Amino acid sequence: MAKLSVELNRYFFQEERAEKVTLSDILNLTGERVFGFLLAVLSLPSALPIPAPGYSIPFGIAMFFLAIQLVVGRDRPWFPDKLLQGSMKLETVQKFLKMGLPWVKRIEKITKPRLAYLCTSIPGKIILGCAIALMSISMMIPIPGTNTLPAMGIFVTAFGLLEDDGLICIIGLFVCSLGLALTTSILVFGAVAVEKFINLIKGYVGV
Repeated sequence: MAKLSVELNRYFFQEERAEKVTLSDILNLTGERVFGFLLAVLSLPSALPIPAPGYSIPFGIAMFFLAIQLVVGRDRPWFPDKLLQGSMKLETVQKFLKMGLPWVKRIEKITKPRLAYLCTSIPGKIILGCAIALMSISMMIPIPGTNTLPAMGIFVTAFGLLEDDGLICIIGLFVCSLGLALTTSILVFGAVAVEKFINLIKGYVGV
Protein backbone atom coordinates (compact mmCIF):
# COMPACT_ATOMS: atom_id res chain seq x y z
CA MET A 1 0.00 0.00 0.00
CA ALA A 2 1.33 3.47 -0.91
CA LYS A 3 1.85 6.23 1.63
CA LEU A 4 -1.31 7.71 3.13
CA SER A 5 -0.68 11.11 1.51
CA VAL A 6 -0.24 9.50 -1.91
CA GLU A 7 -3.42 7.42 -1.61
CA LEU A 8 -5.50 10.37 -0.41
CA ASN A 9 -4.18 12.71 -3.10
CA ARG A 10 -4.83 10.14 -5.83
CA TYR A 11 -8.30 9.18 -4.65
CA PHE A 12 -9.72 12.62 -3.82
CA PHE A 13 -7.91 14.92 -6.26
CA GLN A 14 -6.63 12.96 -9.25
CA GLU A 15 -9.55 10.63 -9.93
CA GLU A 16 -13.15 11.52 -10.70
CA ARG A 17 -15.42 11.16 -7.69
CA ALA A 18 -19.12 11.55 -6.96
CA GLU A 19 -20.34 14.72 -5.25
CA LYS A 20 -20.52 12.87 -1.93
CA VAL A 21 -18.04 10.46 -0.35
CA THR A 22 -19.34 7.64 1.86
CA LEU A 23 -17.57 5.57 4.49
CA SER A 24 -18.12 2.61 2.18
CA ASP A 25 -16.07 4.38 -0.50
CA ILE A 26 -13.19 4.94 1.92
CA LEU A 27 -13.38 1.34 3.11
CA ASN A 28 -12.97 0.12 -0.46
CA LEU A 29 -9.90 2.35 -0.78
CA THR A 30 -8.01 0.69 2.07
CA GLY A 31 -5.45 -2.08 1.78
CA GLU A 32 -3.96 -4.49 4.28
CA ARG A 33 -3.55 -1.92 7.08
CA VAL A 34 -7.20 -1.03 7.08
CA PHE A 35 -7.62 -0.03 10.74
CA GLY A 36 -4.79 2.49 10.79
CA PHE A 37 -5.86 3.95 7.45
CA LEU A 38 -9.51 4.40 8.39
CA LEU A 39 -8.73 5.83 11.82
CA ALA A 40 -6.29 8.34 10.35
CA VAL A 41 -8.77 9.47 7.68
CA LEU A 42 -11.74 9.70 10.04
CA SER A 43 -9.86 11.59 12.76
CA LEU A 44 -8.21 14.11 10.43
CA PRO A 45 -11.13 16.62 10.08
CA SER A 46 -11.53 17.00 13.86
CA ALA A 47 -7.76 16.96 14.48
CA LEU A 48 -7.25 20.09 12.36
CA PRO A 49 -7.43 23.46 14.18
CA ILE A 50 -10.54 24.49 12.25
CA PRO A 51 -14.23 23.97 13.08
CA ALA A 52 -15.67 20.66 11.88
CA PRO A 53 -19.29 20.94 12.98
CA GLY A 54 -21.47 17.90 12.50
CA TYR A 55 -18.65 15.42 11.89
CA SER A 56 -17.14 14.74 15.31
CA ILE A 57 -20.09 12.69 16.55
CA PRO A 58 -20.68 10.39 13.50
CA PHE A 59 -16.94 9.99 12.91
CA GLY A 60 -16.47 9.38 16.64
CA ILE A 61 -19.06 6.60 16.49
CA ALA A 62 -17.33 5.04 13.47
CA MET A 63 -13.93 5.19 15.19
CA PHE A 64 -15.40 3.67 18.36
CA PHE A 65 -16.61 0.73 16.25
CA LEU A 66 -13.13 0.40 14.79
CA ALA A 67 -11.45 0.59 18.19
CA ILE A 68 -13.61 -2.16 19.69
CA GLN A 69 -12.94 -4.41 16.71
CA LEU A 70 -9.22 -3.70 17.03
CA VAL A 71 -9.41 -4.82 20.67
CA VAL A 72 -11.20 -8.08 19.84
CA GLY A 73 -8.70 -8.87 17.08
CA ARG A 74 -10.71 -8.59 13.87
CA ASP A 75 -8.68 -8.49 10.64
CA ARG A 76 -11.27 -6.51 8.69
CA PRO A 77 -13.71 -3.99 10.17
CA TRP A 78 -17.48 -4.34 10.10
CA PHE A 79 -19.93 -1.42 10.11
CA PRO A 80 -23.72 -1.23 10.16
CA ASP A 81 -25.17 -0.21 6.79
CA LYS A 82 -26.29 3.14 8.21
CA LEU A 83 -22.70 4.06 9.08
CA LEU A 84 -21.38 2.77 5.77
CA GLN A 85 -23.74 5.05 3.88
CA GLY A 86 -22.91 8.11 5.97
CA SER A 87 -21.54 10.74 3.59
CA MET A 88 -19.62 13.99 3.35
CA LYS A 89 -19.49 16.38 0.41
CA LEU A 90 -16.42 15.81 -1.77
CA GLU A 91 -15.73 19.55 -1.67
CA THR A 92 -15.63 19.45 2.14
CA VAL A 93 -13.30 16.44 2.16
CA GLN A 94 -10.95 18.19 -0.26
CA LYS A 95 -10.93 21.31 1.94
CA PHE A 96 -9.88 19.28 4.99
CA LEU A 97 -7.26 17.40 2.98
CA LYS A 98 -5.69 20.57 1.58
CA MET A 99 -5.05 21.66 5.16
CA GLY A 100 -4.18 18.23 6.52
CA LEU A 101 -1.96 16.72 3.82
CA PRO A 102 1.08 18.90 4.63
CA TRP A 103 0.95 17.59 8.21
CA VAL A 104 0.48 14.02 6.97
CA LYS A 105 3.60 14.36 4.80
CA ARG A 106 5.64 15.72 7.72
CA ILE A 107 4.71 12.74 9.89
CA GLU A 108 5.44 10.33 7.03
CA LYS A 109 9.02 11.62 6.91
CA ILE A 110 9.72 10.44 10.45
CA THR A 111 7.76 7.18 10.49
CA LYS A 112 9.34 3.79 9.90
CA PRO A 113 8.74 0.24 11.18
CA ARG A 114 10.08 0.07 14.76
CA LEU A 115 8.79 -1.33 18.03
CA ALA A 116 6.27 -3.06 15.77
CA TYR A 117 5.19 -5.35 18.61
CA LEU A 118 2.96 -2.56 19.92
CA CYS A 119 1.17 -2.39 16.56
CA THR A 120 0.91 -6.08 15.69
CA SER A 121 0.60 -8.02 18.96
CA ILE A 122 -2.70 -8.75 20.71
CA PRO A 123 -1.72 -6.88 23.93
CA GLY A 124 -0.54 -3.92 21.86
CA LYS A 125 -3.75 -3.76 19.84
CA ILE A 126 -5.80 -3.94 23.04
CA ILE A 127 -3.90 -0.97 24.52
CA LEU A 128 -4.22 1.07 21.34
CA GLY A 129 -7.86 0.11 20.84
CA CYS A 130 -8.84 1.08 24.38
CA ALA A 131 -7.13 4.47 24.07
CA ILE A 132 -8.81 5.15 20.73
CA ALA A 133 -12.19 4.07 22.12
CA LEU A 134 -11.87 6.55 25.02
CA MET A 135 -10.89 9.36 22.66
CA SER A 136 -13.81 8.47 20.35
CA ILE A 137 -16.22 8.75 23.29
CA SER A 138 -14.71 12.15 24.11
CA MET A 139 -15.32 13.28 20.53
CA MET A 140 -18.98 12.32 20.87
CA ILE A 141 -19.47 14.60 23.89
CA PRO A 142 -21.26 17.74 22.58
CA ILE A 143 -19.12 20.17 24.58
CA PRO A 144 -16.55 22.57 23.07
CA GLY A 145 -12.96 21.50 23.72
CA THR A 146 -13.56 17.75 23.81
CA ASN A 147 -12.91 17.12 20.11
CA THR A 148 -9.60 18.46 18.77
CA LEU A 149 -7.01 17.05 21.19
CA PRO A 150 -8.63 13.58 21.39
CA ALA A 151 -8.83 13.53 17.58
CA MET A 152 -5.13 14.45 17.41
CA GLY A 153 -4.36 11.55 19.73
CA ILE A 154 -6.31 9.15 17.51
CA PHE A 155 -4.66 10.52 14.36
CA VAL A 156 -1.09 10.13 15.63
CA THR A 157 -1.82 6.68 17.10
CA ALA A 158 -3.48 5.59 13.85
CA PHE A 159 -0.49 6.80 11.87
CA GLY A 160 1.80 4.64 13.97
CA LEU A 161 -0.55 1.70 13.51
CA LEU A 162 -0.60 2.30 9.75
CA GLU A 163 3.21 2.33 9.50
CA ASP A 164 3.93 -0.33 12.17
CA ASP A 165 5.75 2.40 14.08
CA GLY A 166 5.42 1.69 17.79
CA LEU A 167 7.29 4.86 18.74
CA ILE A 168 4.73 7.03 16.94
CA CYS A 169 1.99 5.01 18.66
CA ILE A 170 3.56 5.79 22.04
CA ILE A 171 3.55 9.50 21.16
CA GLY A 172 -0.08 9.10 20.12
CA LEU A 173 -0.92 7.46 23.44
CA PHE A 174 0.68 10.40 25.23
CA VAL A 175 -1.48 12.83 23.24
CA CYS A 176 -4.50 10.64 24.08
CA SER A 177 -3.64 10.93 27.79
CA LEU A 178 -3.58 14.72 27.43
CA GLY A 179 -6.93 14.54 25.64
CA LEU A 180 -8.38 12.44 28.45
CA ALA A 181 -7.09 14.90 31.06
CA LEU A 182 -8.56 17.86 29.16
CA THR A 183 -11.95 16.21 28.64
CA THR A 184 -12.11 15.17 32.30
CA SER A 185 -11.23 18.71 33.39
CA ILE A 186 -13.93 20.18 31.17
CA LEU A 187 -16.55 17.76 32.51
CA VAL A 188 -15.54 18.39 36.13
CA PHE A 189 -14.68 22.09 36.16
CA GLY A 190 -16.47 23.38 33.07
CA ALA A 191 -15.18 24.63 29.74
CA VAL A 192 -14.85 28.25 30.90
CA ALA A 193 -12.52 27.40 33.79
CA VAL A 194 -10.35 25.19 31.56
CA GLU A 195 -10.21 27.89 28.87
CA LYS A 196 -9.04 30.44 31.45
CA PHE A 197 -6.37 28.00 32.63
CA ILE A 198 -5.14 27.38 29.06
CA ASN A 199 -5.01 31.12 28.39
CA LEU A 200 -3.06 31.61 31.61
CA ILE A 201 -0.51 29.03 30.53
CA LYS A 202 -0.25 30.61 27.08
CA GLY A 203 0.38 33.96 28.74
CA TYR A 204 3.25 32.53 30.78
CA VAL A 205 4.91 30.91 27.75
CA GLY A 206 4.29 33.93 25.54
CA VAL A 207 2.01 32.26 22.99
